[in-house]
Amino acid sequence: MGDDARRNVIMTAAIAGLGGLLFGYDTGIIASAMLFIRSDLGLSSFEQGLVVAAVPVGAAFGALLAGPLSDKRGRRLVIIVSAFVFIAGALVSAAADSVAVLTISRIVIGVAIGFASATAPVYISEVAPPEIRGRLVTMFQLAVTIGILVAYVVGLAFEPNGEWRWMLGLGALPALLLAGGMIKMPRSPRWLLMTGQDYEARAVLAKIRGPNQHEIDVEVDEIKAQVGEEPGRWSELGTPLMRAALTVGLGLAILQQVTGINTVIYYAPTIVEYTGIDSASSAILASIGVGIVNVGMTVVALRLLDRAGRRPLLLIGVAGMTFSLFTLGLAFELGDEDTVTSVVAIGSLMLFVASFAISLGPIFWLLNSEIYPLRTRSKAAALGTFTNWIFNFAVSLTFLLLIDALGQSGAFWLYAAIGGVTFVFCQRLVPETKDKHLEEIEAEFARRAGVAA
Repeated sequence: MGDDARRNVIMTAAIAGLGGLLFGYDTGIIASAMLFIRSDLGLSSFEQGLVVAAVPVGAAFGALLAGPLSDKRGRRLVIIVSAFVFIAGALVSAAADSVAVLTISRIVIGVAIGFASATAPVYISEVAPPEIRGRLVTMFQLAVTIGILVAYVVGLAFEPNGEWRWMLGLGALPALLLAGGMIKMPRSPRWLLMTGQDYEARAVLAKIRGPNQHEIDVEVDEIKAQVGEEPGRWSELGTPLMRAALTVGLGLAILQQVTGINTVIYYAPTIVEYTGIDSASSAILASIGVGIVNVGMTVVALRLLDRAGRRPLLLIGVAGMTFSLFTLGLAFELGDEDTVTSVVAIGSLMLFVASFAISLGPIFWLLNSEIYPLRTRSKAAALGTFTNWIFNFAVSLTFLLLIDALGQSGAFWLYAAIGGVTFVFCQRLVPETKDKHLEEIEAEFARRAGVAA
């Protein structure tokens, strides 16, 4: 691959990765805004959970819609649509004067995030060459972490006056960036070949792989060998090969959420308040520290995924998550609301986020875009994303209720136990996909299923 082609493919992946900004900004900003929304609108614990969980509900259904839409209209167009839907939801949420309007507008935001999170990683994986695919797909997760950090900073800036409406409304800005950037990006060459547009696919490959016609011919032949003329049907997800791949994909989708990451991201300021820090600005400031760690370790993951591989990072990260959750529970169990408890709790939060950022954070989205055959990739990836958001919803809605039922230490020990289950799952079932063409990964799952690829 020549320098020009490498720059083109990196730019394409970076722009598509901005879809993660929508996800990240909304995730982070509701954590800060909720400190003020709950008093302004008089929300109970259940209503707080409902407002937070409205986005995962919308995202789950947005993800399911994204699969057939991206097959029919193309990955790029779905990402563009997601940006405009997000803008509408962000502006309405900023003007909301009741719990009902706020919840509905956040469902709309969720639909947009579902579109982007189901489609952007698939789009990136289909334009990226194998040797840097992990790095490029991880740009989506990096954008998520940057969005979270930016949201915490915005929350701190508007904290003195409690301007939660500005916090929510400014989410329209990253959506504008995504829409403007994606309009200039090429369509997925694999989608073009799947829809019979061979000439257009070769033109895109020449731009993102270089002018070597032989290499383009080889890649085109490999893709055509794996796909029919029409996208696969939902019923094809029940074949033995797809069941083998979905076991891994859906398993990671569930485990990424039930290990508790979004309790930390959505409720970071609230968790910090539990340690005895009663200032909203101090709680948000501590959350910014968590956000910085999240971004920094995702950059580390971006550099290591195509060198160390997916499995080693996954196992190391999940072990770190489990340990930090246990320590966080221990801090609440043994400590009082004093400085030591605050330091241990915040340190545990940072270790948890750092471990997540090099493992389940990027690797779920990467594998969810890699492990499915082209014919059914968009639908299977959409199902994985739908599952991820459904469990995001469940965890988000139940966290404060879980705290009420089990106490702070009990809740985090429950997440730690799930972390142990996650480690065993990853060790036994998750394959290494580093340096493999997407078609080679399909062959690996065909072998597991005992069928021909």
